[in-house]
Amino acid sequence: MTSLSARNETLHELMDDPDCDQTRLRATLKRFGLINPVIAGWRGVYRSKLLPYLTSLGRPARVLDLGCGGGDVTAHLADLAQRDGLSVEWVGVDPEPTAFEVASTRSRENLRFVHADAAGLLAAGERFDAVISNHVMHHLGDDLPEFLALSQQLSSGPVLHSDIARSRRAYALYAIAITPFAPGTFLRTDGLRSIRRSFTARELQELLDQRMPTPWHITTPGAFRVLAEGPGHA
Repeated sequence: MTSLSARNETLHELMDDPDCDQTRLRATLKRFGLINPVIAGWRGVYRSKLLPYLTSLGRPARVLDLGCGGGDVTAHLADLAQRDGLSVEWVGVDPEPTAFEVASTRSRENLRFVHADAAGLLAAGERFDAVISNHVMHHLGDDLPEFLALSQQLSSGPVLHSDIARSRRAYALYAIAITPFAPGTFLRTDGLRSIRRSFTARELQELLDQRMPTPWHITTPGAFRVLAEGPGHA
């Protein structure tokens, strides 16, 4: 029986393998556009966190999505901001070539994608009004604090990292619900491994309290979700 009592960092997702099937990887990245609106919960985070802040600036803003994958979350947020009449440049970055390729097909005015990582952006002198990520934290091990610190250095405002919250119920429901969407992709195998690699809210809070020099606030904004919120230092 699969144990979910502790985070399993030894598991590796198939799509993280540089030698994985590229056809299946592209299909997975594209299909995230159907899956993430249901499970990622960014509409609520946008309404409660990003919208009030971006509105308060009273000027055009820049928002960065770190590890944007296929770019669907970045594009979704760009749509929401446009409907609200905000002037925002959305930038999605990912160091994985195929992810960048797929994300780039979503490019349009005020929405662009860059083949880069956080360290590269920082070295290039890039700075943003807010930084976000979706489903990145569970991929990381001991390098999570460094990733969070880099994200803070890139932002002059809020830093919001959203991810899955590990639980038996999340695992069981995902295993059933994802099956119709899984053929030809890594969605089922990698999704279940993602849940097993993910943090609970308590685990994540304790880790960041121990490892981060400035306070981070961990909340559960929706079912099976954790949100790490920290201050920008740019």
